[in-house]
Amino acid sequence: MTQKSVSTYDLPSYMVSHPQQTDHALTTRRPASVTSRSTTTRRHRSSRSHTGGASFRPQNEFPNFAQTGDLEIIIKAEGQEKRYMLHRLILAQCSGFFEASTSEDWSRAQAQGVAPILGSVQSSGLAKIGEEDEYGREAGRATIPTAPPRDRYRWRYELDWGNKDDEVPMLVQKPATSSLFGGDQTYHPPAAPNKPSAPTNSFFRSFAAMQSAAHTPHQAPDNDLIRDYDNLFRIFYNYPPNLDPLNIAESYIQCKSLLNLADMYDALEVVGPRIDHHLLQFQSRLWKQIAKYPPSYLKLGYLARSKVIFAEALIHVVGQWPAGSNQLRNHVPEAVFDLIQDKAEELAEKQLKTEGKLFRLTLTTQRGERVSPANSYMDWLALSLFRQWLVENTSPPPPLPPKTPNLNQPSPRTQQQNKPPISAGHLYRLLFSAGPAYLPHDELKKFLKISKGFGAEGNGISEHRREELRKFERRVDDVKGMAREVVRPLMRSFLELDLGRDGSGVGLGYLTCTRLEEGDFPWEG
Repeated sequence: MTQKSVSTYDLPSYMVSHPQQTDHALTTRRPASVTSRSTTTRRHRSSRSHTGGASFRPQNEFPNFAQTGDLEIIIKAEGQEKRYMLHRLILAQCSGFFEASTSEDWSRAQAQGVAPILGSVQSSGLAKIGEEDEYGREAGRATIPTAPPRDRYRWRYELDWGNKDDEVPMLVQKPATSSLFGGDQTYHPPAAPNKPSAPTNSFFRSFAAMQSAAHTPHQAPDNDLIRDYDNLFRIFYNYPPNLDPLNIAESYIQCKSLLNLADMYDALEVVGPRIDHHLLQFQSRLWKQIAKYPPSYLKLGYLARSKVIFAEALIHVVGQWPAGSNQLRNHVPEAVFDLIQDKAEELAEKQLKTEGKLFRLTLTTQRGERVSPANSYMDWLALSLFRQWLVENTSPPPPLPPKTPNLNQPSPRTQQQNKPPISAGHLYRLLFSAGPAYLPHDELKKFLKISKGFGAEGNGISEHRREELRKFERRVDDVKGMAREVVRPLMRSFLELDLGRDGSGVGLGYLTCTRLEEGDFPWEG
């Protein structure tokens, strides 16, 4: 009997399966085990991973923004090396040098043959303000991306020491690379695993190192040049610079070096306020230091755009002018030098007017007449003595007399001229004191003895002569009182330095009444 092939057509209809036609799709139900597991599954965030784990991400904080940085800087000095991965946008906002060197024209000239931006930006050209790039961000806005593109352009700068010893080292733009340490090593976020990997020994070592580093303060570099660049970039990112907070002399050296570096990179507007804030913390020690070295702090105050430091130093410089002209000529801008000369001329004019008023002082009688030998001889002597003292201390000394035959015995006049003259500051402060500091009782008594008949009766002084001496002293005190009011405007001090309760400033031999108005500062013109 011949066997027939079995086919579906030979089978009964109830034994053949057919797709069921329904009006709506049936809901697929998962096994109970799967459904229960989906409600209890915990999501592991990538941010919980640590160094050494499977989902490790590079550092993204100062000074190494490995994820968002696009400008690499390498500083090498005396065998030391410091690397930075920073943001072009922030550096361009703080420094005119980086703004110009990373501009579109400059970058194209420096990166010929190198595609500045890859991906979709390469085909569409540079992004314009108001447009949105492929990541949904508006181009030109000062925001730091949270996730870097897979390929991006990076600027690269290295410190060039030049070919000569007298050349100042300067950052020079080098061919750009796509990673921090060269080569094509652009960071890509790893794929999230289905479940967290088991911790390893490296994870615990990295976690311990991270915890210890979090409590370790930032250490300043040992090299001065590397320290200056580090402080410069720290200020750009609103970090306090590492400057000496205790020794003001060392702090001045560090601030001066940092300001010179900021001047090279056109960043004084950003660095200056930080230097001003740091130095003003020394308060009284700073004022004393400025009084010792006013020309040095004048230049520092100008670079830092510090009105307080610049005005304090300028008052000292003007008061001693032209003593410090050699230290400032050709070392400060012409506007600063002209300002010093103008203020010095104003101060000299005030002194001349004051001296004229002092010589025109006079006493009057009860009738309102000027004193003279005819109407009040004793008052005239008091006024004459004051004028003679004023002439001796305001006029230059007379020329030296001819040499005497006996050189071993100098003349009394030569001995008198060897006395150092009183400076203008000390002279006016003596006049302002109006007390026994000048023309004391003994000098007045000696002066009256020279007059005819005074003290001729024996060795002592009669009661009548004593009364004349007291009257003479009172008239001299009246002249001193009038002189005090004349010199009062010159005794005003606009220094932050404490000159004493009365503002006498015994230790200063010059006037400190120079005042700077708001429009006098050179950088405001």
